[in-house]
Amino acid sequence: MRTQLGDELIERIRTHPTDDDIVGTAANDLLSELYAGYPVENLGRLLHSDNEVVVRTGAWLLSELVELAAPMIDELPALLAGPIRNVRYYAITVALANADGRHGPIIAQVLNLSLDPDEAIRWKMLEFLAEASIEQLEAGTSCLPPGQLKELVEWLILQDDEEPDRTGIFLRMEEGDPVTRLFAAAAAASLGLGLLEHAAMVEDETIRSFAQTRLKRLREED
Repeated sequence: MRTQLGDELIERIRTHPTDDDIVGTAANDLLSELYAGYPVENLGRLLHSDNEVVVRTGAWLLSELVELAAPMIDELPALLAGPIRNVRYYAITVALANADGRHGPIIAQVLNLSLDPDEAIRWKMLEFLAEASIEQLEAGTSCLPPGQLKELVEWLILQDDEEPDRTGIFLRMEEGDPVTRLFAAAAAASLGLGLLEHAAMVEDETIRSFAQTRLKRLREED
């Protein structure tokens, strides 16, 4: 019975968090069960654990489910605010796939992670900023207080125009503070090879790495 197998896999993860092989195998098997119809809501038993490995595994599963994770969107505020880097990273993926105009506070919380000093989170935020829809960005910025971050999101929205501020994007990538550079690079990622190639040569390692990855993907698609 599928429900029984899914429950057994969850308990295996919960009771063997120090055994990487058991957790890894159980997580992959559980992902297959989730795709086959095992209720995603049951992942709450992992996400609410006191064990870091168990919570991280639950967050990874949500991120792998993409849109199928939608029923768990109310879990995102706690995951985004948590101390575990991997959990915040995975939660950004879930938000990008599932948050919409109804979820302004959640998107605003994601946008605040642009201020996170962790390089992995900054890289993931670049992906979010480059791929988020205008609806998502507008919903998020409506819930941000006045200040630099709100202004940067509003500026990024304006770049989705027939005449984006290409000169401003160049200058912000070269001369802006770390957060400003992040938003400029996100704009560059949406505006063609020229700006993206420039981003791939800037000094900021996070931006350079992200841009190089995007360029490689674009060239493989051609």
